Amino acid sequence: MTVAGTGTANGDVVVPDELANNVFITNIAKLLDPAYNWARRNSVWPLVFGLACCAIEMICTASSRWDLARFGMEVFRATPRQADLMIISGTVTKKMVPTIVRLYNQMPEPRYVLSMGACASGGGPFKEGYNVVDGIDKFLPVDVYVPGCPPTPQALINGLIALQEKIDQQSIATAPWYRKDDPTAGLYPVPVLGPDLVDVRQLGIIRREAAKHPVESPVAASEATPEQPADVAGAPKSVNPQ
Repeated sequence: MTVAGTGTANGDVVVPDELANNVFITNIAKLLDPAYNWARRNSVWPLVFGLACCAIEMICTASSRWDLARFGMEVFRATPRQADLMIISGTVTKKMVPTIVRLYNQMPEPRYVLSMGACASGGGPFKEGYNVVDGIDKFLPVDVYVPGCPPTPQALINGLIALQEKIDQQSIATAPWYRKDDPTAGLYPVPVLGPDLVDVRQLGIIRREAAKHPVESPVAASEATPEQPADVAGAPKSVNPQ
C-alpha cells in the first residue's frame, strides 16, 4: 500500500514522490495468500461418498440444473487420495464410523469436512438409536454444518459457498497442514467397533472408570459353587430307592 503525495508507505518506507503512484509495497503473505486461496477455493473436489437420504440431494446438486462447475466443485472423485472435501451426507451409524475416519485419513491436506443434514450433525430423528452416532464431529473436525432433513440443493450450495469463504480467510503462514506441531494435522485414530463403538482417544478415561467398578472374572464366576439355601444344603446328597 502506498500513500501518494506524502513520500511514505505504511509510515515506515520512504518512497520518492515521482514513484508514489507506481510502487506497491507488500509482503509475501499478502501477495501469495489471495492467489493461493483463489486457486484452492475454485478447485475443491468432493469425494463420492453417500450414507443415506441426504446423498440423494447431494446427487441432485451435482446435476446440470445446479451447475456446480460454477464453483469448480463438479469433479467428484472416486478415491479419497484425489479428493479435497468429504460431504457427510446421511445418518452416521457406529458400523460406518471406522470406515469414514479411515477414508478421511487417506485424503491429502488441505482437506475439509461438510456435515450435511440433521443426522450427520447431531443424529437427527435417530439420535436415541443404539446404533447411531449423534454427530460426526465427535470423530472428525467439521468445517461447515448444513441444517435440514434433508437439506435442499440450494442449502448444500450455500454450505459450499460458506466453505469458500472460510478458505479465503486462510493463510500460508498459519495453515495447519504446513505445521508439524499442529494438533489438527495428521492422522485421526480409527475407532474400534466391538460390542460398542470405542473411541481410542478416550481409553484412559474408560480404564479409570472401569477401575472404579471391578467386575469378577466370568471364568471364576462360572467355576464357583453357587450358594444354596439352608434346607437344601442340609438335605441328603442322594436318595436310595425303596
